Amino acid sequence: MWEENPHIPHKEEIMKKTKRNVEMLEKFDKKKVYSKEEALKLVKELSSAKFDESVEFVVRLNLDVKKADQQLRGAIVLPHGTGKTKKVLVLAKGEQAKAAEAAGADYVGDADMIEKISSENWFDFDVIVATPDMMPLLGKIGKVLGPKGLMPNPKTGTVTTDVEKAVNDIKKGRVEYRTDNYGNVHVIIGKVSFDESKLVENLNSFVDMIIKSKPSTAKGEYIKSAYISSTMGPGIKVTFDK
Repeated sequence: MWEENPHIPHKEEIMKKTKRNVEMLEKFDKKKVYSKEEALKLVKELSSAKFDESVEFVVRLNLDVKKADQQLRGAIVLPHGTGKTKKVLVLAKGEQAKAAEAAGADYVGDADMIEKISSENWFDFDVIVATPDMMPLLGKIGKVLGPKGLMPNPKTGTVTTDVEKAVNDIKKGRVEYRTDNYGNVHVIIGKVSFDESKLVENLNSFVDMIIKSKPSTAKGEYIKSAYISSTMGPGIKVTFDK
C-alpha cells in the first residue's frame, strides 16, 4: 500500500501510463502543496473510476514508533461518516447482548460465535465489539484475529461495557487509526460523491484529533507530510496550519 512507504510516494509513480491517467495527471502539479480545500476539489475532479471511490488521507508524523508512548492508536466518529456501513459482530451475554441487538449489531453471540470463527474460518463481519468478560475466550483465537486487524481493543472502544454506544458509533462512521512502522496514519474520510464541505469537515475533525493526540515526548515538527487521494487516483500533497 502506498502509505506504507516512509517517503509516501505519489501514486502516479506506479500508475500505468494510459491515456486516461496521463490526462488525469496533467490536471495537477505533483510538486505543489495544496490547501485541503484545493486538494479535495482535485480529488473529486481526478476521480474517473466506475464506482464511488473512497477518499483516503495519509499523514506522516514525526514520531519514534519504537517507543510505546509515541504509538498512536484510537478511533473517531467522523461528522459525516465514511460512506460505508460496516458489519458488526458483538460478543456479549445477557443484557449487553440484548442492547447490541437493539442497537443494530449484525451478529450477536458469545462462545458460539468464537467457535464459528475458529472452526469455520468465518469472517462475514468488519468489526468485533466485545465486553471485557469475553476477552479470555477471544484471546484463544488472537493469532487468527490479530493479523486481520480484528482483535478488539479498549483504545479503539471495541472492548467496552457500553456495547450500544460502540455499535451506534461504528454504524455512524467511526474509523480506527494507528501509526504504522514509519509513523504514517492512514484513514478513509468519505466518498468522492460526498459534498466538498462534508469532506472538509471530516478531514478537519481527524486532523484536529491527531494534533490533540500529539505525545508530549514528540519533538520537532509534528506533521511531516500529508496526502489526499481517491482509491484509484494520485496522491495530492496537502498542507495544514500547525
